[in-house]
Amino acid sequence: MSPKAINLKVKFDCLSDHWSPRVIAELNDYQFKLVKARGEFVWHSHADTDEAFVVVEGTLEIEFRDHSVTINAGEMIVVPKGVEHRPIAREECKIMLLEPRGVVNTGDTGGGLTAENDVWI
Repeated sequence: MSPKAINLKVKFDCLSDHWSPRVIAELNDYQFKLVKARGEFVWHSHADTDEAFVVVEGTLEIEFRDHSVTINAGEMIVVPKGVEHRPIAREECKIMLLEPRGVVNTGDTGGGLTAENDVWI
């Protein structure tokens, strides 16, 4: 398999649903996922892994139980494992996630925003 450049704009154009991460690449056991976000996500945590959010376009707010952090385009944040958080995008936001293969987007919370896992675009 010959390595090829991945065009993020082209990949984001393939996404239509909000809060449905799609895999674009793997690095060892980690997946790079793209997601379009708008509105409030669910409160959740990931007991076994950290989660990285890289904002490609727009602004993402991540609420924690005691504070919130705003991440603008070109910025990133790592949410430590076990820390409860809730992402919010007041307007559509484009995000790249980096997390181990098999991580469920809603953690143990579940619900209607739980996306099918390991879907590639």
